[in-house]
Amino acid sequence: MLEGWEYVWIGIAAVAAGMVNALAGGGTLITFPMLTAVGVPAVVANVTNTVALCPGYLGATLAQWKDLKELKQRLWLYVPASVLGGILGGVLLLNTGERLFRDLVPYLILLACALLAAADPLRGWLLRRTGSGSSAQPASLGVWAAAAVFLAAIYGGYFGAGLSVIVLAVLGLLLSQPLTQLNALKQAVAFSVNIAAAVFFVFSGQVLWSAALVMAVCAWVGGTLGGKLASRVKPAVLRGVVVTIGVIVALVYLLR
Repeated sequence: MLEGWEYVWIGIAAVAAGMVNALAGGGTLITFPMLTAVGVPAVVANVTNTVALCPGYLGATLAQWKDLKELKQRLWLYVPASVLGGILGGVLLLNTGERLFRDLVPYLILLACALLAAADPLRGWLLRRTGSGSSAQPASLGVWAAAAVFLAAIYGGYFGAGLSVIVLAVLGLLLSQPLTQLNALKQAVAFSVNIAAAVFFVFSGQVLWSAALVMAVCAWVGGTLGGKLASRVKPAVLRGVVVTIGVIVALVYLLR
């Protein structure tokens, strides 16, 4: 059980993460280190963080429901792949062991930072590619995309930070839908991975529920605030700040 002031700190971190996720992405790089900083074991912190972020993923998915309704055939293929991958990633996490996972954490954070830093160049490439007007593609590419989504989902169930960038890159490389539809698919995949891993974690006995509930509420508040600030804050600037924080945190883990 955490102390009162520790709940305050993780609540503040969750508000910040909710805002960051609404504006630029990468909120996990704020909440996960804060959980470990107040003494939560790394595996429990990761599990708790996954469960706490579910409401945010649900809200983002519902916000793009209009585009998703046009992609039902894709969803029948990618959602099962996402769910299976998310569960497998969760199984791998719970069988990794605390010490090994702590050793992997700085490298996972650095990977997430690299993915977050690549978000803007990736978006530019996707805009150029999807703006070419080409819509024809071999049906086999959809199957390959599902396989790639499954592999990305394993990572998402295991750690999760930067998952959306990986999925968007995979979908953009192998599919030819407009960027708005690719974004909607990405969000559905990320939600499916997160909810599958979270449901699996609920029965693992590793969730710190008091922290998860505080974080869920605070992340929702932060997401609401972030939505209102969307027109005033440049996502690229905020993403740069998050990447810088993530790199510093990773270095702290490495030097421990």
